Amino acid sequence: MSARFEGKVVLITGGAGVIARATALAFAREGATVVLAGPQDDSLTRAVKEIEADGGRADAVVADVTRPDDVARMVATVAERYGRLDIAFNNAGIFGKGAPVADLDHEAWQRVLNVNLTGMFLSMKHEIACMKANGGGAIVNVASNIGAHGRRPGLAAYAASKAGVSVLTQTAARECIADGIRINAVSPGASDTPMSYRPGETREDRDARVRAVVPAGRVSDPREVAAAVLWLASDEAGFVVGADLVVDGGATA
Repeated sequence: MSARFEGKVVLITGGAGVIARATALAFAREGATVVLAGPQDDSLTRAVKEIEADGGRADAVVADVTRPDDVARMVATVAERYGRLDIAFNNAGIFGKGAPVADLDHEAWQRVLNVNLTGMFLSMKHEIACMKANGGGAIVNVASNIGAHGRRPGLAAYAASKAGVSVLTQTAARECIADGIRINAVSPGASDTPMSYRPGETREDRDARVRAVVPAGRVSDPREVAAAVLWLASDEAGFVVGADLVVDGGATA
């Protein structure tokens, strides 16, 4: 076990999700103190206990990334408790309602954009300010292979929001590198999470569908996405700025 992140404080939004938990465990195993943020206290508590049972250091902050006051408080709480914020993994996101553009209602569109894109903007806004105050840091945002890299009929809101994350990441990366803040994105394809299933699918159904369209023949293990996030956040990626690392088994290659 390495200690690439010994002494570092890591904030993870969408902290109760499968990829978030895998990433939090990986950071904690390499020495970081991990703060999980999300809107549901019970699920965050379970995630914190899982990390602590594994020997890691973890904490939680209840926050909804669509609420500006919540996001400001979330980052301020981390700074107050630990004196700094070194790394942020902005993972909060939803798939939303699938429908053709002509049939997609405004409320469904707005909900996806509010969580996936506006929530990302609000998180970055406050994380950047905090990191500037303590001399720099690293931010990794979750985009998707659906968006800037590929499109799928019926997922217009999701694709637009994630394409927006990719461009927002690149723009902020150019703005912030002079302040010692590296910003990058990771774009997963289908991973072994509830979002990889279509309504009514069994695991066998999903795996057969994925084998037909993904060159690697399978969904990713969430730990594979976590490994990409940790590399982007580490000093090993010190010259990587504004990248959007696709982790999708070749689906959009």
